Amino acid sequence: MFADLLAAVDGLTSRKASIALRLSDVATDERWWPTVARLRAFRGIDTLTALSVHLELGADWKRFERAPALGAWLGLTPSLSQSGERSQQGAINKTGSMLARRLLVESAWHYGREPRLGATLANRQAGQPEQILAISNRAQQRLYKVNKAMKARGKPHNVVVVACARQLAGFLWAAATAD
Repeated sequence: MFADLLAAVDGLTSRKASIALRLSDVATDERWWPTVARLRAFRGIDTLTALSVHLELGADWKRFERAPALGAWLGLTPSLSQSGERSQQGAINKTGSMLARRLLVESAWHYGREPRLGATLANRQAGQPEQILAISNRAQQRLYKVNKAMKARGKPHNVVVVACARQLAGFLWAAATAD
């Protein structure tokens, strides 16, 4: 019984590795790779996440005139309830791509740690233009400060992470649409 279960897990593990390898091959296609490589320059975003977000946006980042439009499309902006002179922000509106939103929120978790350039990130950033590296560095600096400041104000952790994900989407937009 245990041997059967172990064999099943081994089979699923090898299938997962095979799918990951095929997706990496798809990501290196000349249609996708320039943008995927730019997105991989950010902390918390590797090939699969970059490819998924890029394809979820229809591989057309320039359809969003500005970065806040992307955050709104992804459903990462707070809902707004207005009545007369009273205005109150609520939970995020969750419109747009659920997969892209989830991937960005997962990536935003990495910005709670102090900004630094580790070996893995340095390898992913190799060969990228200075402009993309500057955007990536600004993202690390800003999102760490936002994370720290919101936690100091007593905001719940999930609220902090989603706020960072919204800003991360803006930085990714800047990198994807940069000349």
